[in-house]
Amino acid sequence: MQVVKSISHLRVLLDEPRRSGRTIGLVPTMGALHAGHVRLIERAREDCEFVAVSIFVNPLQFERKDDLERYPRDLETDLDVCRRADVDVVFTPSATELYPTPPLCVVDVRQLADHLCGRFRPGHFSGVATVVLKLFQIVLPDRSYFGEKDAQQLAVVRRLARDFNIPVTIIGVPTVRDPDGLALSSRNRRLTPSERARATALYKALCEARSHIAGGITDAEEVTRRARAAISPDATVRLEYLEVVDADMQPVTVISGPVIVAGAMWVGETRLIDNLGCIPPAADLEA
Repeated sequence: MQVVKSISHLRVLLDEPRRSGRTIGLVPTMGALHAGHVRLIERAREDCEFVAVSIFVNPLQFERKDDLERYPRDLETDLDVCRRADVDVVFTPSATELYPTPPLCVVDVRQLADHLCGRFRPGHFSGVATVVLKLFQIVLPDRSYFGEKDAQQLAVVRRLARDFNIPVTIIGVPTVRDPDGLALSSRNRRLTPSERARATALYKALCEARSHIAGGITDAEEVTRRARAAISPDATVRLEYLEVVDADMQPVTVISGPVIVAGAMWVGETRLIDNLGCIPPAADLEA
């Protein structure tokens, strides 16, 4: 495994597998790697003959400086994870390598970023789309892998590739969870033991929503009302949103086909997100 910090070095390194016709897979990450990231890498390894992982904490997607500063970083441990997962190259650029000057041109994400996390994190998805576009231009991958836990991000990246005619296949990989259902996230490291015990409330609320949809309730507002009620009042827990949306991340009023129930919740000072795909009985029968 090679570790590369410069764009020029990475391009030289990727020239050989590209010329030889090897399939290149890219797994973009912000580090603090966990089993969810490992599953992305494993999927890339299954599909591709050359696997690149990027580790870069992207400042453009943080609307709060303190959140950027607190984001967990442990490069040596991350590199060890990548070695054990048989990664070919890890790209670990500095902020000045990717942004030598403050960018004057960024990706403007419309509609897809109007709801869910986009409503509470202005500019976040513009930052995500901008850095992903840069990584696609640098690596020129055949395939790129993203976790379904970040459903809105996945939708943005898929639309980015489509709208800019980027010849890359975007692969969504199912969420990896702890046995109690908590979705794996780098931010989970911030949770205290008591906060960790409360963090499953969001997943339980999403499961409640999925149960009501499977039971035939088609009123999205009624579904979310019942799901929110499943979260016990607690001074350390604050639900930011819980919504029913379609594949384009737009709110649904009447549930008549497959939907996503997505939520964000603060546990202490840590913000967690999660989602579940849901299929109403009528749509299931039609399938």
